[in-house]
Amino acid sequence: MSTSTRPDWATVPNLVTLVRFVMLAPVCVLLVDGPDTLAVVLLLVWASTDWVDGLLARALDQTSRTGAIIDPIADRIGLAAIVLSLALAGLLPWTALALIVVLDVAMVVLATGAALGGRISVSWLGKIRTFVLMTAVFLLVAAAAWWPSLVPAARALIWVGVVLHTVTAIDYIVRARRAPSAAPAGEAPPSPR
Repeated sequence: MSTSTRPDWATVPNLVTLVRFVMLAPVCVLLVDGPDTLAVVLLLVWASTDWVDGLLARALDQTSRTGAIIDPIADRIGLAAIVLSLALAGLLPWTALALIVVLDVAMVVLATGAALGGRISVSWLGKIRTFVLMTAVFLLVAAAAWWPSLVPAARALIWVGVVLHTVTAIDYIVRARRAPSAAPAGEAPPSPR
């Protein structure tokens, strides 16, 4: 089906993002039960879908407005659910969870309108923050499953990610507040993927 005749949502990358949503529940259940090899593998597969959907969007020339909206939503919901699961399992400090969730809510409330309106886009800082947080979460789970003595080092990396999350949230909110009230007519927001 050509790009001009397929619906905006009907893309392979969007299907990969939907798979990320579907995988979230089993990943979280396994994490709450206590990380093991299956939890580590499923978490890695879940996290890799974020990279895969972006790669496919560019390779297949299937960037879409729908993808630009649902991909960051999948990131935020997924990260919140996973860190909640890790806190419930006793692996993640509740303070880190609270900061991540409060900052995500603040970004949703204060910056989503500007992002959806195309007045701000994903920043490199945001991409680095996501990479660091996801890497730290993966390492924390892997350490808990295979090398418990490395859990404190993984927690330290989580805190680096939380600091980057804080700086990124402030950046997005400030950019959203400073952005013009509307994007130029006919201009769609740039797709992060």
